[in-house]
Amino acid sequence: MAVQKANPKKLNALQTRTLALAQILAKDPNSGSIDPETGDATIHRLPHGHGDHVHVGAFVVSARDASGFNNPSVWVALARKGLAREGYPTSIVLTAEGLEYDTGLAEHFVEESDH
Repeated sequence: MAVQKANPKKLNALQTRTLALAQILAKDPNSGSIDPETGDATIHRLPHGHGDHVHVGAFVVSARDASGFNNPSVWVALARKGLAREGYPTSIVLTAEGLEYDTGLAEHFVEESDH
């Protein structure tokens, strides 16, 4: 059985971080919802940074690591690769594939913040 490597679509570092954080938001009922029929996930609100950090779901992330949220080029690239739907900034939708895509960054978000 072949082992599937992380990041088979060759996302760059900013795209990978943004997708990983968007997956967290999409799965958090306070910021996203998943369509049970299609598996697509809509992000209803993007977090805003304060100081040097951003709250992404239950996690606190460096504002630098979350900079892709406000970068239209990141969303265009994710849409081109089939991981998101076009519509930024008015709507952010991860496709079912985008929601389940292995960014290889999940281990960075294993401990929730108490902040």
